[in-house]
Amino acid sequence: MTTGADARLAQRDLTLDLARVSCVLLVVVIHLLFVGVGHGPDGQLLIERTVEAQPWFAAATWLGDVMPLFFVVGGFAAMAGWRSLERRGGDADAFVRLRLVRLARPALPLLAFLALALVGAALLGVDPLLVDTVAIGIGSPLWFLAAYVLAQALAPAMIRLHERAPLRTLALLALAACLVDAARLGTGIPQLGMVNVVVVWVAVQQLGFWMHDGWFRQRSPWALAGIVLAGYALLLVLVPFAGYSPSMLSNQYPPTVPMLVLGAIQAAALTLLHRPLAALMETRPARAVVWLAGSRLMTIYLWHLPIIMVLTGLQLLLPLPLPEPGSSVWWATRIPMLLAVLGVVWLLSLWLVRYERSPSHLADPVHPGRAATVAAVLLFAIAPFLIMELGLDALLAGIGVVGTTAAIWLVRGGRARLVAP
Repeated sequence: MTTGADARLAQRDLTLDLARVSCVLLVVVIHLLFVGVGHGPDGQLLIERTVEAQPWFAAATWLGDVMPLFFVVGGFAAMAGWRSLERRGGDADAFVRLRLVRLARPALPLLAFLALALVGAALLGVDPLLVDTVAIGIGSPLWFLAAYVLAQALAPAMIRLHERAPLRTLALLALAACLVDAARLGTGIPQLGMVNVVVVWVAVQQLGFWMHDGWFRQRSPWALAGIVLAGYALLLVLVPFAGYSPSMLSNQYPPTVPMLVLGAIQAAALTLLHRPLAALMETRPARAVVWLAGSRLMTIYLWHLPIIMVLTGLQLLLPLPLPEPGSSVWWATRIPMLLAVLGVVWLLSLWLVRYERSPSHLADPVHPGRAATVAAVLLFAIAPFLIMELGLDALLAGIGVVGTTAAIWLVRGGRARLVAP
């Protein structure tokens, strides 16, 4: 790692960068364990979500579902970024434009690739059922784009509310999340839960504001451990009593109150582990990994599932031996498969990393204006939201390309090349 990169990292709380990188890599591992493609004892092709069938899976998600931590760390970063931007004369529109482009630019090449691949599969006459199965799997993580951009777009307003009344703001958001869940569970209408795509993740993001203010850091280790234990005790009562799924992944979309509880647990646990994690980040190897992965984190998140599917497809076409999903041989192959996926993503990132850089002029407080910024957020969010609701297909991928391109054009004022590095 270069001295310049080392200096930039030294200005940050590196435990948060480590948490962010670790979370993304854990997502890659989990998705790799989901993709069970192989041959059964009778030689027939098997396609299954292998890890989900394990008896310990639901319990493991109480520890392994790190999505709330993404929003906690995102809230911390939003507070830090907002205050820095304010000191430099920026405003809320500038903040939202910067956050939007950091998501939209990396997403654009992926959406274009998916649209072309799905159209190509249709023209080649590939089995539609197989295409749908693969497309739904690839499209499943894209909900994060819609949820995260909406939470970040609301961050300036929510920071103001937090500064005026932090406890009241968080309590009202938690109450709203409870009411939405009660309406969804009570009526059996799942669409009502869509309101919590904003409410729950914005509430979890508030915990990041509390972390930035030092509230968690000011608690003793025993108090932080108490928050963790109390949070899990609450989940043990809340999940069966309210009728939530015992799998936290099922509570992730639409997000439910357990995600907010899990966010508090993870914020406290991260603070509790701050000292050993900070010591780890004093080592150059750890800093090198954080710098390398952190500079292309969106590329890793967005492209790992397509790469998993492509590598699996190559194994089928060559053909290479594919062990039965869930067998001991299959579990053993997950390690080399993980290394292969990360290696291919790294090769892709040599070109795609340019999309993770944001033009500096977006911090201009005058251009292009509030209406364009709001429209850009909605244009970008609509396709990931629809993909999660309806499943990925060529039409929705195409809508994503058009909406994302328009969003980038709007926030850049239509005056620069959309994909300029």
